Amino acid sequence: MKALFRFLSFLLLLCAIGVGVFDAIRSVSTSSVDLLSFREGWAEVFPSSLAMAESVTAHYIHPEAWRWIENGLNAVPAFAVLLGLSLLFWMAGYRKPRPLGRFAA
Repeated sequence: MKALFRFLSFLLLLCAIGVGVFDAIRSVSTSSVDLLSFREGWAEVFPSSLAMAESVTAHYIHPEAWRWIENGLNAVPAFAVLLGLSLLFWMAGYRKPRPLGRFAA
């Protein structure tokens, strides 16, 4: 299980680096800071799951709750969310170093 968490952490780190490079290129080309919000990235990659999350939130929590969630998703840059998730998965899959090295039993 720890190996799966480390692999997911690696994939999320690669995605965060890719989004960061995309943001940097877009910011240089527009001559202003232009960051991809998490909601925009989610809508580009998985549009059906975004609509499903909206309908589930409206049905089980409250119809107005989605506005608050959507405002939060629009305010957070995608690379920051991906880096945070990568850190969480890395911490979940962390292996403590062996005290006597790799040859210890």
